[in-house]
Amino acid sequence: MGNVATPEALAFRWTEVMRDPGLRDLPYKIELNAWGKIEMSPASNRHARLQGRIAGEFSRQLPGGEVLTEVAILTDIGVRVPDVAWASGDFFRIHGETTPYPRAPELCVEIVSASNTDAELQEKTRAYLAAGAQEVWVVAESGAVRYFDATGERSASRYAIALSLPAPLKE
Repeated sequence: MGNVATPEALAFRWTEVMRDPGLRDLPYKIELNAWGKIEMSPASNRHARLQGRIAGEFSRQLPGGEVLTEVAILTDIGVRVPDVAWASGDFFRIHGETTPYPRAPELCVEIVSASNTDAELQEKTRAYLAAGAQEVWVVAESGAVRYFDATGERSASRYAIALSLPAPLKE
């Protein structure tokens, strides 16, 4: 596997990244790839609006757990940070606030940014599922949602959530 970092090395590297004063207050989401190298992706205000709306809906409609935004998860492709996640009470009893989480919460959401490629989103979806997510949602800036589980793409989520996302505003 070449120079791919071990899970322990990635967790240690993530701690270094969190403590680095030069990386604070960046207008980018930071992730680590499988080699422990930093990757950054800028987010638009549309992205932020969708993230807030999804987090709010999860909080209102999914009892028995908590909503997380930009939570660090150790995956087989590095430390990845979904835009929104939902974790059950059982997940928190097992993992507490360990950073990064060694497993993915039950539900992970990626909101598509202009810098994302289809291949990258497919890779992240697979990685979250491999790390234990029960479902991954990929949300386009238009508000369209695609749902995935271990069997592939689904026509609807197994979670009982009525999600109504706002249309893009005119600039």
